[in-house]
Amino acid sequence: MKIFSFFNKTDKNGKEAVISSSEMTESSNKPSSVEEVTPILSISPQWEISKEQEYVLKFLSNDLPALQEDQLSLAGINIEADPYTGDWNVQAFFRSSLNRPITMEKAELVLLGPKKETIASQEFDLSELGTIPPLANRPWIFTFHKDAIQITEMPAADWSLAFNVQSLVPHALDLDSTWEKALTAKKKSVLRNLVNTLPKLNSQELNLTGFQTSFSEEGNLAVSVFIRNGYSKQIELENLPLEILDANGHSIVQGSFKLAPLTIKANTTKPWTFIFPKETLQITNPDLSRWTARIPN
Repeated sequence: MKIFSFFNKTDKNGKEAVISSSEMTESSNKPSSVEEVTPILSISPQWEISKEQEYVLKFLSNDLPALQEDQLSLAGINIEADPYTGDWNVQAFFRSSLNRPITMEKAELVLLGPKKETIASQEFDLSELGTIPPLANRPWIFTFHKDAIQITEMPAADWSLAFNVQSLVPHALDLDSTWEKALTAKKKSVLRNLVNTLPKLNSQELNLTGFQTSFSEEGNLAVSVFIRNGYSKQIELENLPLEILDANGHSIVQGSFKLAPLTIKANTTKPWTFIFPKETLQITNPDLSRWTARIPN
């Protein structure tokens, strides 16, 4: 990759946003050490740069403050607008004070203004940065597309590029308090294993996946589904229309459920059970060897 005019000035107008590596796993354990370390410049092997640009990158890297151990940060340098597309090319350093190499995956990055207000947000495939060595400052250009930018005038100074931490946390099972109390540790483990076997969600996807049905003595149909939230923000469900199809693709029942509301945390899966009264069933003896739960058209 040739970076041409990027990183050709030794001044910067952006700030740095730092997170602990424990935030990526929702761990409550804080690093026991507060020792400071100084990451050094690590240029991607994909980049073709001139000696002048290498000098600028070394200067900018050396000018960055020390980090505490086990931190990741994004240090903003400059923003340049593409005059043809209107996209913003954000020059920054991805910094790691980890004592081990790290390879990132997809994550949402947020561009913040001087008052910490969000001015742009977009998902990036951070694996493109390659493997980041221990204690490294890797320069990179993050291109925010025009339609992801919420303002018209570029900030002159005091902006920052930050991780949306929730997008870094692995997708997890989130049990409502009623389920948490009712289920045994073994049943909770079974649900977690089920969630881990499901296909990966897209970052902007809300998905329903059925996992259990049963009939009560009265003939009511209980349907348990996973409500899967791939968004990096929580979703509140107040009404949910639901249709159940049998193994032959026939509609067994439809209904609309009022919820109080039901909160689905960002990047989590929540199990929930819906009860269809006997009199609403369209087929009396459905084949439920395979079935589908969906939101009807």
